[in-house]
Amino acid sequence: MAPKTSRSRLALLCLTALGVVYGDIGTSPLYAVRECFYGTHAVPVTQANILGVLSLIFWTLVILVTLKYHVYVLRADNKGEGGILAMMALARGANLGPRTKKLLLSLGLFGAALLYGDGMITPAISVLSAVEGLEVATPVFTPYIIPITAVILVGLFSIQSRGTTKVGMLFGPVIMLWFLFMAATGAAGILQEPSVLASFNPVHAVRFILENGFRGYLVLGAVFLVATGGEALYADLGHFNEKAIQLDWFCVAAPCLLLNYLGQGALLLANPAAADNPFDRLVPAWALYPAVLLSTAATVIASQAVISGVFSLSRQAVQLGYLLRLRITHMSSHQMGQIYIPAVNWILMLATVALVAGFKRSTNLASAYGIAISVTMVITTLLAFIVSRNVWSWRLPVCLAVTGTFLFADLAFLGANSVKVLGGGWFPLISAGAVVAVFVTWNRGRELLAAQQVRESLPLAQIVEEAGRGNIARVPGTAVFLSGTPGTTPSALLHNLKHNKVLHEQNLFVSVRTEDIPRVPEGERFRVRSVGPEFHEVGVRYGFMEDPDIPEVLAKMAASGFAFTAGPTRLTYILSDNTLVTTHQGRLPPWQLALFAFLYRNALRPTRFFRLPYNQVIEIGRQLQL
Repeated sequence: MAPKTSRSRLALLCLTALGVVYGDIGTSPLYAVRECFYGTHAVPVTQANILGVLSLIFWTLVILVTLKYHVYVLRADNKGEGGILAMMALARGANLGPRTKKLLLSLGLFGAALLYGDGMITPAISVLSAVEGLEVATPVFTPYIIPITAVILVGLFSIQSRGTTKVGMLFGPVIMLWFLFMAATGAAGILQEPSVLASFNPVHAVRFILENGFRGYLVLGAVFLVATGGEALYADLGHFNEKAIQLDWFCVAAPCLLLNYLGQGALLLANPAAADNPFDRLVPAWALYPAVLLSTAATVIASQAVISGVFSLSRQAVQLGYLLRLRITHMSSHQMGQIYIPAVNWILMLATVALVAGFKRSTNLASAYGIAISVTMVITTLLAFIVSRNVWSWRLPVCLAVTGTFLFADLAFLGANSVKVLGGGWFPLISAGAVVAVFVTWNRGRELLAAQQVRESLPLAQIVEEAGRGNIARVPGTAVFLSGTPGTTPSALLHNLKHNKVLHEQNLFVSVRTEDIPRVPEGERFRVRSVGPEFHEVGVRYGFMEDPDIPEVLAKMAASGFAFTAGPTRLTYILSDNTLVTTHQGRLPPWQLALFAFLYRNALRPTRFFRLPYNQVIEIGRQLQL
């Protein structure tokens, strides 16, 4: 009975993973083949070119998606979590020098920033490509393509605040239907022109590059679109397991995608004029409208997966101290990864709609799409080298051989995509640069403020000694202070003494630390150290996939036997209500100082971020100069 139950759970997990993991790569057939023969760097629609492009597509799926991600990268799980920040944290945990760790940090942050650009472009190009299918049915819809796309995108981002649990239950079945539909239409096309099966031979790919020269090399930028969802495989590792993701690929996604690509190639062999939209022209006329509806649903699902990934990435950046505190809403009590971040959601919505309005056609957006992911894939390969060598302890020749193979492919695609910069590829690069500027500015500004507060603070031992002498008036109850640096006196306590001239009977100094691991075991969540009679330092540890909850920690302290003078639910939280005053002392460039001041003013207040009860919080105002 147990094996049957286990198989049923695995089948359900596979169906769910299909909708989340493969939504992005599953919608690539909408535009990938078209861009090879109808895009900016298109090649003539000849038999040799068709077989060459199909061969490139097949071997790209084999080398980049199958071998690199499914066989190699998915092994680099950071305690069950995947994604470029998780790999960066895993690599930095190795025994490396400070300069190497700093380089890894820079690579990880830039790779993460590039995914924000992907989160903007993917919904735009996917939904726009699906809606453009209406033009194949009738040109009447041509003037309404952009408005229809904008309405769908606005609707998509508007429902984020309501959670996606109910809609998510449909993701797997809809994407399964989508893959089966692509397989059926592709198989029908292959039956008409079975000669496309010759494209499995890599000789056609080599011959295509040699005969078309530099123009053929540039087509790699369009071919790369078939693999743009590859990075999502690794990023979604924490939501599913490796077995479910791999079963979906080898049993469903890869065969169906391949059949559809071959079917589009077969159509082009029979009708070269279909190059303007081979995906929709492969569909029988009677099924065109249902196909547009299905493809739109599939692209919405693919967009949802990318949006959720950006939310998750933003939370990781907040926890690691590279992004300002943001309001994070948990949409499910059962799924930790299902979160909603309003600020990120609305920024993505505005950017996505602006991209549709600005680029107007999906073929124009394709010029902006791909370069961000190609750079991210290069970074992933470099980080994976560090992990394989220093974490898995692979021999150096093996590491160099594996890394060299994948890096050669990554750099080839990056070079082909680099020509897209002027045609629209500048957008993800500029957006990534802006995100990196925010990351670096917030982290540097926090470091400067923390150093300043340490200089201005007193050793905690001095306050404990004064209290022990009876020189400070004591009042009943327990006060909780947030301490950025253990061993120092929080400014809130000093100001409380200065203005109120009293100290609580019991005082807790809570410091929160985020580790380079996804989650900290509950048994290692906190550590209490007594520094004097009724003076205790509480060190709390969280992983970068977890949200801090100070009252919950204090309740667990009480449950483990810690004696609160007034009970854990009747505490007084005393915080500093800091106001930042910019003094232009040269510690930050003027632009960075202005950016940090803006971020600081808009950061979520500690009361909400640490989930403190409002009716138990006292905030004491002070000014911080920077």
